[in-house]
Amino acid sequence: MEGGSLVNMESGYGSSMTVFGVHTGLQHIGTNELRSAWRRIESLGYGWISIWDHFYGATGKPDDAECLEAVALHAALACETSRVRIGSLVYSIGYRHPAVLAKAITAIDHLSGGRADMGIGAGWAEVEYAAYGIPYPANRIRLDQVEEGIQVLRGLLHDDVSNFSGTYFSLVDARNEPRPVQAKLPIWIGGGGEKRTLKIAAKYADGWNVPFTSPAEFARKRGVLAEHCAAVGRDPSEIRCAVNVALAWTEDSLQAQFGKLADIARQGCLSGSDDQVLERIGEYVEAGADQINVALRAPFDLEAIERLSVALHLT
Repeated sequence: MEGGSLVNMESGYGSSMTVFGVHTGLQHIGTNELRSAWRRIESLGYGWISIWDHFYGATGKPDDAECLEAVALHAALACETSRVRIGSLVYSIGYRHPAVLAKAITAIDHLSGGRADMGIGAGWAEVEYAAYGIPYPANRIRLDQVEEGIQVLRGLLHDDVSNFSGTYFSLVDARNEPRPVQAKLPIWIGGGGEKRTLKIAAKYADGWNVPFTSPAEFARKRGVLAEHCAAVGRDPSEIRCAVNVALAWTEDSLQAQFGKLADIARQGCLSGSDDQVLERIGEYVEAGADQINVALRAPFDLEAIERLSVALHLT
C-alpha cells in the first residue's frame, strides 16, 4: 500500500481523504518543549494538532498532578502554528461551562485565523475532580450534561442569538460576539459509549473521536453511529470520524510512553515495520476513519513522528 495515497494535505473538512494528526498530552512536559514540538509536527506535514483537558496526569494516580491547563495551551497552540487545524480532545463538561468554553474557543479561533475545533466529553478522571472538590456525578448525569452542553455550544458558536432551557444549562437571548472566524466552527464529541455518546454525536456533533480501539472495533462503533444517525434522519457522512492511536515502533517505546496503561493503548497501536504500520493504517481507513491521530505522551518521541511522516509521504 502506498502511504501517499492516504494523505490529505487539506487542513479543512471538504476532502474524502484521510487526515493525519498528532494529539499532544500536556502532562510531564514544559511549555517550551511543547511549543517546539508543535512547530516540528506542523513542519512534518501533519494536518491536525490537538491537546487534552486534564488537571492531573492522565493516569488516574492521586499523586500524578503535573499537567498544564488546556485552554491556555490551546491558545498557545493557535499562536505557535500557522497551517494545521487545532483541536481539543476533549474538554470535560464537568469542569468547563459550555458558554465559557464557547467564548474561549471563539478567541482561539481568532488567534488561529479560523483553524480551531471544539471537542467536548463527559470526563473520566475522577481523581482530579475529587482533589479539587468538583462534583463527579453518575455517568448518566454527566452524559445528560454533555447533551445539554453541546447544544449550548452549537447555539453560541453557530447562531447569532441563542436560547436554551435545560436542567444544567440555560441561555436567554445569548450572544457570542465577536463571532468566530469560521461560520460553523466544528464541534466534536469524544468517547465510545454506544447508547448515549454515539447517540449525542449523531444528533449534534460535527466530529466523533475515540481513543485506542482496533480497526474492527472502530468499524463496529462507526456502524452504531450510523444507526443513530438513521434514527434521527441524519447523513452519517456529515460527521467526521477520528481515532487516536499510539505509535510505538517497539514494545519498549510503548511501555515508556504508557506504562501501566500500555495494554489499553496496545489495542490501538501502530507498531512493527514501516510496512506493518502502513498496513494497519489502511485497516483504519477501510474501517471508515476520516482522521488518524497519533497520541503522544511525554517524553515525546518526535523521531517516531518524523519516521511516520516519511512513510506516509506527508512532506
